[in-house]
Amino acid sequence: MINEFRKKLKKNKAIIGSWTQICDPSIVEIMCSYKIDWICFDLEHGVFSTHNIANLVRAAELKKKIKLARLPNHNKEFCSQVLDAGCDGIIVPNIKSAKELKYFRDAIYYPPKGKRGVGYSRENLFGKNFTKNIKKKKNPILVAMIENKTGVENLKEILKIKELDAILIGPYDLSSSLGITGKFNDIKFIKIIDYIKNITKKTNTSVGMHVLDDNYKTLQSYIKKGFNFLPYCTDAMLLNSSIKASFRRK
Repeated sequence: MINEFRKKLKKNKAIIGSWTQICDPSIVEIMCSYKIDWICFDLEHGVFSTHNIANLVRAAELKKKIKLARLPNHNKEFCSQVLDAGCDGIIVPNIKSAKELKYFRDAIYYPPKGKRGVGYSRENLFGKNFTKNIKKKKNPILVAMIENKTGVENLKEILKIKELDAILIGPYDLSSSLGITGKFNDIKFIKIIDYIKNITKKTNTSVGMHVLDDNYKTLQSYIKKGFNFLPYCTDAMLLNSSIKASFRRK
């Protein structure tokens, strides 16, 4: 699955996923029953603890979806835990430099390429599939979030990390770092986004934006703008929207 995921990214095909903040395997299973390519477990802002991850991963595995985990801040210790539980890769928030990204690259790759510890875990069925899984998952997915003007300033160096699979723009934090929180139509924000898209295009690196709108036309508009790694909504957002709609008086 990881190889197919990467092939789509390299061909600039839209890879649509979703975001879960509520720690419930049933919700993950429902979300993964729809036409998404991947799902992300949000350890930064969601209600999670590491002992819950394995059951969420199992729910996504039933539907053969790519499983990613957004780390809580820059906590490297979570890298091995989410990968050992069966996640296919990580999304790292607020990357500001190539040095920071190398730190996480090393944390998720086995030696000699990186520094990840080797051991029995749920990922390799606690040793039963040890050799098979070491080979199968030796190149985990690595996504860096650009959420700060410093990250934008250092983007050219960040993109030189060859193990990087995609850049994901965090629109609220990025606009906040520019002093225009949530003002996505501000010319300053638009110029920054255009700059990111132009730089990533030159290096053939996939770029995405979190689409915080449960309107499919909005999602399509982002694809037309050239974004191809797209988290679409969150579980909590979809739940809120559905409940609100059910109480709407016609």
